[in-house]
Amino acid sequence: MARHLITSAIPYINGIKHLGNLVGSQLPADLFARYQRGRGHEVLFLCATDEHGTPAELAAAQAGKPVAEFCAEMHETQAEIARGFRLSFDHFGRSSSPQNHRLTQAFAARLDEAGLIEERIETQIYSKADGRYLPDRYIEGTCPNCGFESARGDQCDNCTKQLDPVDLINPRSVISGSTDLEPRETKHLYLKQSGMRGQLSEWIDGKTDWPILTTSIAKKWLNDGDGLQDRGITRDLDWGIPVKKGENEWPGMEGKVFYVWFDAPIEYIACAQEWVDAGKGADWERWWRTDRGADDVRYTQFMGKDNVPFHTLSFPATIFGSGEPWKLVDYIKSFNYLNYDGGQFSTSRGRGVFMDQALEVLPADYWRWWLLSHAPESSDAEFTWENFQQSVNKDLADVLGNFVSRVTKFCRSKFGEEVPAGGAYGAREEQLIADLERRVRAYEGHMDAIEVRKAAAELRAIWVAGNEYLQDAAPWASFKTDPEAAAMQIRLALNLIRLYAVLSAPFIPDASAQLMEAMRSDDDAWPGDVAQALTTLPVGHGFSVPDVTFRKITDEEREDWQTRFAGKRSA
Repeated sequence: MARHLITSAIPYINGIKHLGNLVGSQLPADLFARYQRGRGHEVLFLCATDEHGTPAELAAAQAGKPVAEFCAEMHETQAEIARGFRLSFDHFGRSSSPQNHRLTQAFAARLDEAGLIEERIETQIYSKADGRYLPDRYIEGTCPNCGFESARGDQCDNCTKQLDPVDLINPRSVISGSTDLEPRETKHLYLKQSGMRGQLSEWIDGKTDWPILTTSIAKKWLNDGDGLQDRGITRDLDWGIPVKKGENEWPGMEGKVFYVWFDAPIEYIACAQEWVDAGKGADWERWWRTDRGADDVRYTQFMGKDNVPFHTLSFPATIFGSGEPWKLVDYIKSFNYLNYDGGQFSTSRGRGVFMDQALEVLPADYWRWWLLSHAPESSDAEFTWENFQQSVNKDLADVLGNFVSRVTKFCRSKFGEEVPAGGAYGAREEQLIADLERRVRAYEGHMDAIEVRKAAAELRAIWVAGNEYLQDAAPWASFKTDPEAAAMQIRLALNLIRLYAVLSAPFIPDASAQLMEAMRSDDDAWPGDVAQALTTLPVGHGFSVPDVTFRKITDEEREDWQTRFAGKRSA
């Protein structure tokens, strides 16, 4: 039994996430976690809300609530939506937790002791109209690299270049819109990660199995232009983790907080502490400290491509620099963007289908299947309502749902609601089993390699194999001339339904549970041997005909949703 530590990029607290956010981190992480649990491995799957920084303050101000109250409410909202999508987190934490406060301050103290923290006088933008400094996302302007007119003060959403507010052309305050801005001096702490470039480069070069998307972004930040730069890790904000050296005050840093991108990845570790403190688990250190048993842990991170630089450089620099035996990531699965109907999804700009709206339209499995089977792995992908309708109707309703309905209803009408006796496998059945054995092993290979689209395609091919067998065997015809042959064919098909439920659980967990219940089976063992797995439901085993597993989307519904979700959402 292997041990898998899995983390999804933690979503910002500033609002309900859209489908692009979901497929870029949380959903494929859940797929992998469910699969590894299904294979019998030990899994710790962690996520949290990212509650610090300007997005939280701005969203709270817009909502007219104190930021702490807003974050608490939004955390529960995001947790409820995650449950709606059946995201199987072992714990869904908060970066504002006391555990993360202590751990972030402890990391800062260790880095300072190692000589990796430097105080610097820097110039930041001050807004006279707002009476405050404008760090990070409190300021927007034109990107000096690509010309995007709505670049933010920490990063350009268009070209992903890391920025500082003073870099922006024609900057303006996000709070008031004022352009009456001036540079002023202020003191901040910097993580001297430029001095760790060689160590980070060697570490990344050793990750030969990582996706090209992940390593290409990391190496670009390491080598382009002036190479890896030192990074400011404090901000002039009211909301955040106070700057301290462990439990001690940090002279000169009074009133400042740690930069959100310093404390947010540390929350992955703190979340495991929260998991234990919440009474859900024990001994979080065996997952996170190599001197406490984490040597045998396989740690996989999931994220969108815009998060790659911080997870391949800044967070590893924090861990390396601490000199402590923390577990480093083994594999980073990164994703491109999912676009919406000719444009980009955007939480801040209110464009696209959002997670709460999606669940109002259709149950989670419909969305899970489409998003995962169209995951933006090798390139950006695009959501269109036409493609969504086609995929649901063909894959889920016509292939899987139709197979289940035909088999169970025919058996009920001819043999009753139990697995029928009689008949023996022939060449057709042996060929089907051989084909399924090959396909199941291929499916496992894609899932192990986290090749999401290939895994979905193989799973669909496994469903199709059953349909083709059913069409070829035609038990409704066999029954008229050889009832025992028909009984054998239906017995095999009923066992196929249970096998499909087991294999499909990582993708469509609700449908899987429905099929297992209909087959009256709690044997969800992964099929080590397909032939044996197809004898799990014995002769005489009872079953029930399930309700419609997946219904088709009508043209009228699709047209209504296209109009209703025209790419905009009011704040």
